[in-house]
Amino acid sequence: MADEKHRARARLDQPVSPRRVGRPSYDPEAFGRLSERIARFLGTGRFLVYQTAFIAIWILLNVALPSGDRFDAYPFQFLTLVLSLQAAYAAPLILLAQNRQDDRDRVNLEQDRQQSGQQLADTEFVARELAAVRLALGDVVTRDFLRSEMRLLFEESDGDGEHPGKSKKAKKTKKADQGPDGDPEGLSSDPETPMSFG
Repeated sequence: MADEKHRARARLDQPVSPRRVGRPSYDPEAFGRLSERIARFLGTGRFLVYQTAFIAIWILLNVALPSGDRFDAYPFQFLTLVLSLQAAYAAPLILLAQNRQDDRDRVNLEQDRQQSGQQLADTEFVARELAAVRLALGDVVTRDFLRSEMRLLFEESDGDGEHPGKSKKAKKTKKADQGPDGDPEGLSSDPETPMSFG
């Protein structure tokens, strides 16, 4: 055991741990929360009303009581000492609470900066995707373009002669209107045979 301590001390590349004797330990987070609560209370109107009432009662007691029973004579030196002590503790507590708030604001600001950077990157990505979609849609046939091309084709086919589809349809309808002998339906050359009644 002694050899291990000697070896640990003999190493010159590591610093020697400082010896701390009887240092009080406290939770800085709990102390910070307490200081924030006190600072919040010191900044309220309720505290001002309480302090004003306390000072008024102090002065009235030291003025109204007989001179032998007064615990703080007219210059009110003890009251001055109490208020100075309160101010001496209130100022560091308020500064500590302010520092904690500054740390929180710094963390929030960093998070906001990261979020805005992420939003900017997302916006740039969406803009690039939209540009790619626009370029891709530039090569796609639109409805108006297709209609105009079809109209041009019909006009060209009408200019060459009769539309081939129309002539075939006309021949089919003529054949359908004719009877089995080639005559139009209902106009056959054979007269109808008279019906016999009876």
